[in-house]
Formats: sequence, C-alpha cells, structure tokens
Amino acid sequence: MRDVLVSDFDFPLPPELIAQHPAAERAASRLLHLRCNSAENSLADLGFRDFPGLLRPTDLLVFNDTRVLPARLFGRRSGQHAQPLSPANPASKDFLQGRVEVLLTRRLPGAEETWQALVRPGRKIMPGERLYFFEGEAHEALLEAEVLSRGEFGERTLRFLPVPDFHARLERLGHIPLPPYIDRPDTAEDRQRYQTVFARDPGSVAAPTAGLHFTPEVLAAIDARGIERATVTLHVGLGTFAPIRTNVVEEHQIHTESYSIPPETVEKIQLAKREGRRVVAIGTTTVRTLEYAAGGGGWQNRPTENAEGAPFKPSVGLSGDFDLQPQGEANIFIYPGYRFRVVDAMLTNFHLPKSTLLMLVSAFTGREHTLAAYQHAVRKRYRFFSYGDCMFIE
Repeated sequence: MRDVLVSDFDFPLPPELIAQHPAAERAASRLLHLRCNSAENSLADLGFRDFPGLLRPTDLLVFNDTRVLPARLFGRRSGQHAQPLSPANPASKDFLQGRVEVLLTRRLPGAEETWQALVRPGRKIMPGERLYFFEGEAHEALLEAEVLSRGEFGERTLRFLPVPDFHARLERLGHIPLPPYIDRPDTAEDRQRYQTVFARDPGSVAAPTAGLHFTPEVLAAIDARGIERATVTLHVGLGTFAPIRTNVVEEHQIHTESYSIPPETVEKIQLAKREGRRVVAIGTTTVRTLEYAAGGGGWQNRPTENAEGAPFKPSVGLSGDFDLQPQGEANIFIYPGYRFRVVDAMLTNFHLPKSTLLMLVSAFTGREHTLAAYQHAVRKRYRFFSYGDCMFIE
C-alpha cells in the first residue's frame, strides 16, 4: 500500500485562467456540473444561475456565514533590535525601522487581543519587537503590537496593546487579505465582493469562496422551491494560505480553525439524515466543519486502490441519530481514503494544484475523476481560484 503523494494532485494551469477580479455580477460565474454517483461521471457546462434547478426539493443546504476581516496591516517596526550604527552597518537602524506587513490569521482564546500572524520581513522580526500601525500621515499609532514568540515560515504571535475599539480601528487600518495568487493591491470593490452576501460573524482571513456566487435573487429562487437552508460558522485561517511542504500527503499537518454550529442547524442535519435527504455543503469550509463535528477528525482509514487503480468513491456513514460537536477547533485533513459522514453533495470553486482543498474534492469524487474535470475546465477556459467559477458535485 503506497503513500499518497502530493505530486499525484498536480495539474497544468495556464496563468491567465487565474481570476484576478470578480465577475461583473456575482451570479454571472460559470458552473461545471459533475455527477459522480453513476457509472458514467458526466460533466455539464452551465451558469451559476442554473444552480437552484440542480437541487432536489428535499435538499438541505448548509452555508458558512463567517465574515472576512480586513486582516492585512501595514506598519513600522520599532527597531529595538537594530544593531549599533557602524561603518560596517550604516543603514541597519533605518532598515529595521522600515515597513512591515502583517497578516492576522487567527485570534487566540482569551480576553486580550492576541493573534497568530504572518509577518514580513519575517527573519528580522524577533520576540520583543514592537510594531506600530498608523492611519495616513498621523504621528500617533492607532494600533500597537508586541511580538511574543516566533514560529516557522514567518509566523509570529502578536499581542496588541488594549484600546477601547480594537475592531473599529482594524476596520479603519486593515486591508482585505486577497490571496497571494491575486497579483494586485486590494481595492474598495474587494471590501464588498470578497465577502458573501450572507456573511455575519467576523473572524476569517479568507472568504468561503463558493458562497461568493450567491445573490439575494439566487437565494430567493432556492427558497421558492422550498429547499431548506442552514448555517455554520468556520473562521478560515492560516491553512488556506499554507502550502504543503512535504512529499507525502499523510505527513502534512493542517492548522486548526475555530467553528460553531447553531442548535437549529444540528437539528436540521439530524432530521435530514434520518429522512434520507441530502446535505449539500456550500464550500469546502462547510464540508470540513460538518465532517469534523461528526467525528471525522479522528479518522484512521488508510487509502486503498484496487488493481486497476480505480478512484475512490465517497460513502456516507451516518443515516440516523448522531451527535455533532457544536463548537471547537477543527483540524481535519480530508484526502482520498476518507469516508464522508454527513456531506452528500457540495458546491466548490476550482482549487490550486497540490492543495489540501483539491485533495478534499478528490476524496469525494475520486482523484482521477477530479483531475479529469479540472482538465475539462482548463480546456473550456473556466476561471480558477477565489474569484473564479465553481463546480457542483453530486
């Protein structure tokens, strides 16, 4: 039984297919419909406005209602650790007091505003350093943070000095944390478009991008068909940005992300499963929340393939009463071999090569079928990643 290799999830992607801006209208995006519940895995090229018609009247749709924070901050460092000025190092103090970029990735539990963050330039920012964040040309910082500890790959733990209105100041100073493959500064438009229309609970540093396609009109069309809706909250964190740095999938350690599930959502899911109705997850963040909450975080199944190398098929293990842990820290890593407990269908965007999210989709449809669908999407010039098009898998 061979290990699952990260290289198994690579595919060629022309750079021009990486969406740099949102579509002119949210619901104007394209939708690739993949049916993987029959002998022939069929593909159909549709538009997102067709999505309500693909659903069954008995479906339960589950959305992630997290709200993206303006989590990217630009400031200056204090230079406390600057080397003494000398002929050999005349510019050290200027360098160490220069510009610093901070991406807040996760608020740590507790009363104080203590955050995990990515900091650039990372190698020069040591514990004990002070970081200052100004508005415009102001001489007094609106926010000030101390670097408490240092992690790998530019990670730091920051503690912000107490202020009476931290989140209001963050809204004033912060920038929308567009993913690194969007090669441009954020704009005023991103404040609205890199946010779902149903976003409610602030806490994410990345949007649950499958939800970006929905409009009030599309939601109304879903409601008009009597299709039930529910929400969970998972605050998307560093795992979205962190690449896999191992060759073997099983050796990758995924970051934790805080989640909560309202009691009414738990009841709706339990009833749907008892009645044999589908639970349709809107986005991989919803998939991870539901599967972890149902106990999937401790799965021990090892991936297997038959002699012909047939792809994996999903199987749902829960059909009656079961418990969903209503809140916690999810760190589930779903890749081929996982057996789905709750989710029966999903809407998702197109993901990066060799990414954990591509592996999650492959666990649901089978790696070969997933890569074949992606090859089709490339041929048909679908737009990829956060501001790109989407795929409905059932």
